[in-house]
Amino acid sequence: MLTDLQARKIKPDSKALSDAATRGLYLFPSGKVGVGKWIFRYVSPITGKRRDMGLGRYPEVSIRDARNTVFECRRLLETGMDPLEARRAQKEQSQRVLAMPTFAQAARQVYAELSPGFRSAKHSDQWINTLEKYVIPHIGTIRVIDLRASDFARCLKPIWLTKPETASRVRQRCDTVMNWCAAQDHIVASPVGVVDKLLAKQPGKRERVEHHPALPWQNLPIFFSKILHSGSPTQGKLMLELLILTAVRSGEIRGMRWEEIDLDQAIWTIPADRMKAKVAHRVPLSPRALEILYSLQEGHPDTGLVFVSRKGTPLSDMVLTKLLRDHKVQSDAAGRTATAHGFRSTFRDWASEQGYPRELAERALAHTIKSSTEAAYHRTDLLEQRRDMMEAWSHHAQNSDE
Repeated sequence: MLTDLQARKIKPDSKALSDAATRGLYLFPSGKVGVGKWIFRYVSPITGKRRDMGLGRYPEVSIRDARNTVFECRRLLETGMDPLEARRAQKEQSQRVLAMPTFAQAARQVYAELSPGFRSAKHSDQWINTLEKYVIPHIGTIRVIDLRASDFARCLKPIWLTKPETASRVRQRCDTVMNWCAAQDHIVASPVGVVDKLLAKQPGKRERVEHHPALPWQNLPIFFSKILHSGSPTQGKLMLELLILTAVRSGEIRGMRWEEIDLDQAIWTIPADRMKAKVAHRVPLSPRALEILYSLQEGHPDTGLVFVSRKGTPLSDMVLTKLLRDHKVQSDAAGRTATAHGFRSTFRDWASEQGYPRELAERALAHTIKSSTEAAYHRTDLLEQRRDMMEAWSHHAQNSDE
């Protein structure tokens, strides 16, 4: 049996010392006295040839440690495995793990690849910002192979019930990241799909829908006469009035360009790339809407924009928000100021109350047809029928004597 005393006396010109207690274990001399190299000599069960497997240097690796390693190698040999091949496979696996991204790295890579296809800069910012806020501070440094459903549940729990819409979007984005990792062969499958099994039941979709505070349609004429048509006409007032008369979204009115407008035909065509549904939308312009546009035509800058800031860029959404807040325009939600987007609800309620067909009102709001079968057959945008409705809407807004 090899002892430490024998090992410490090994010289550069000594013969290899075998350990009688451990078959195949040898200590080969090196260039210094008392220093050697452990070798395990065995016959590969795969090739049938003799192989030498290094186990480290003596005295850094003790006799006991060398024996223990050989014992483990012998167990592998008994199962038909080659210890050197097993070590190589383990090393490759360790390298793969080290090369594997953390959740933060994966999320940012996925964002870089997906963001060019997002519908707007706002959506793009929200996509990565929600992960940066709710997930990355907690699990961003963990490699994706080590993440479990419980890790994502821990991130989502603080907002799961208090901010269900946000939590659902964050969960969906985490799932997108982890599915990307699965496609890259970093993991087998995304664990995010079962995260709801670890969390309380969220309120139903109907319970958590939060409508934009809107001005009741009956109060619209007073709002026009006392605020929009009172005093000097500012860009903010004209933009909000045109938004209301056309029932469009704030982003669509702020980005409105002169080349999109046919004043002779009284039609504003919003291109697909500026629409939420990515489908071009024609808007019939009432006489008052045309009047506003003609008033803005004189001396407009070379930007092509109808409403322009001093920097030559589209006006901020805060222009509309500030106008409504400054005048304390009350909405149908107690204690809340009306919002620009809420005027679309105002229009929709008015259209229903006046008996206009649902499809006309929905076309005016540029809502997509949810039924794919109905959408395939219903290709007209009902422009001329909508024109009569929008003119009636304009008349209602301006007639405070109704």
